[in-house]
Amino acid sequence: MRSWRWLAMLAGVWICAATAHADAPTVATQEGRLRGTLLPDPAVYVFRGVHYGESTAGTARFKSPRRVAKWQGVKDAVKFGSICPQAGDPGRRTTTPDELLSPSEDCLVLNIWTPAIEGGGTRPVMVWLHGRGFYAGAGSEPLYDGARLARRGDVVVVTINHRLNVFGYLHLAEVGGKEFTNSGNAGVQDMQLALEWIRDNIAAFGGNPDNVTIFGESGGGVKVSTLLGVPSARGLFHRGIIQSGARTRAMPAEMASRNAQTVMQKLGIKTVAELQSVPMEKLLAAVTTTGRTMPDFGPVVDGSYLPANMFEPEVAPIARGIPVMVGSNKDEYALYAREHPLIGKMTEAQLRENLLRDYGANTDALIAAYRQARPQATPWDLMVAIRSNRFHIGTVRLAEAASKVSPVFVYSFDFEASPLKAAHGSEIAFVFSNATASPTARPGAKAVEDAMSEAWIAFARTGNPNHAGMPTWPTYDAQNRATMIFDTTSKVVNDPRAPERKVWEGKELVR
Repeated sequence: MRSWRWLAMLAGVWICAATAHADAPTVATQEGRLRGTLLPDPAVYVFRGVHYGESTAGTARFKSPRRVAKWQGVKDAVKFGSICPQAGDPGRRTTTPDELLSPSEDCLVLNIWTPAIEGGGTRPVMVWLHGRGFYAGAGSEPLYDGARLARRGDVVVVTINHRLNVFGYLHLAEVGGKEFTNSGNAGVQDMQLALEWIRDNIAAFGGNPDNVTIFGESGGGVKVSTLLGVPSARGLFHRGIIQSGARTRAMPAEMASRNAQTVMQKLGIKTVAELQSVPMEKLLAAVTTTGRTMPDFGPVVDGSYLPANMFEPEVAPIARGIPVMVGSNKDEYALYAREHPLIGKMTEAQLRENLLRDYGANTDALIAAYRQARPQATPWDLMVAIRSNRFHIGTVRLAEAASKVSPVFVYSFDFEASPLKAAHGSEIAFVFSNATASPTARPGAKAVEDAMSEAWIAFARTGNPNHAGMPTWPTYDAQNRATMIFDTTSKVVNDPRAPERKVWEGKELVR
């Protein structure tokens, strides 16, 4: 079963079908008029599949995106747009029952949920960057339905699609010259173009273009991390929330160039023009291995669009002063280990054997530190915790850097929302206020959803997540390391699981 289906099951998400209202809302954008849908429950307006950019096919492939052209008349925005080319299950399901979306290079679209379209642009805007690394995903997935969050917080929720994998991150500067200097960050440029469209148009949907928060989980969190290092994105967003995706640096240009050479050699191609003429399906197949695209494509430190790493050795200028919320889930790796033959019943010897191949001489020290921090953990729990290091320790390292120049709030999602406990992605439904919509929601889910969703809304509104429904949440600093633990009873703990943090000091994180 695909991970995206498991994420929905983890959170017990139950999304109601959207039905059109007789009085279809119409909004005027700078490009033309759009017709959306009024949902009955919760009562919000939704505009789906709104193009912010032109097709990226043919000679536009690997180039910076182009703003969508103006049109005459009224365009329907009642169905989700195409998903961007990706490996795995190409029929990404959406919040519309039985709807399947085909991949296309004409995929630069966004979706908007808003409580009202009258009264001017006053509401905070929350722009979601989807997960699944940089190889797959879409803003139309059921986990990201923004209706309840928009209604609950009186906010405007936006989800976007952008180029992925080889289409969005093939660094062709060496073979293509100046015209393709930024091709290794084409997907990030798509996100920036979407934010520019939001700046220019979101007031017509009730949103405030001067109060925009970008947030995302997993790969989406990395996207937030990356945009915090892009100089030309300055002013397009005002706060960032990074869920299980803290990243302090991007791919070196040398590695990205080698990846591009590998792709071209596999296809027997020597020029970018030839590469642009390869059919979409053939290009995708050339980089697809075991259901995902390889090499591991992602943003590139190209010295131009992304001039340096985002948070090391120092924080990028654009990120300074921008409030950040960042965190991870207690049992991140459980999602990836859900089909392991020893799930839940690993012995001490099997734990050590499992870790030795990746952690070598550090294995015993890691086991000892994690056992000290989690004295009740089973060997299976310890394996999951240790293999979650890039999420947990990545959060700490980004917070340590960012807190020197910005307000930073750190959290840990500890609520065991499913049999996989607090696995990767299981907090998403709580953030979007969708977890308790399910009849299978676990006891205590409402308290967690209330605390989390309201915190995200408060942060989007003011840059501070504190609200009356939870304990006071202090900013993070390297001395106290205050961390909000989201659980049935949420609480603040200073430097939680400190032995785990300390054992990784000076070490490279391992996947």
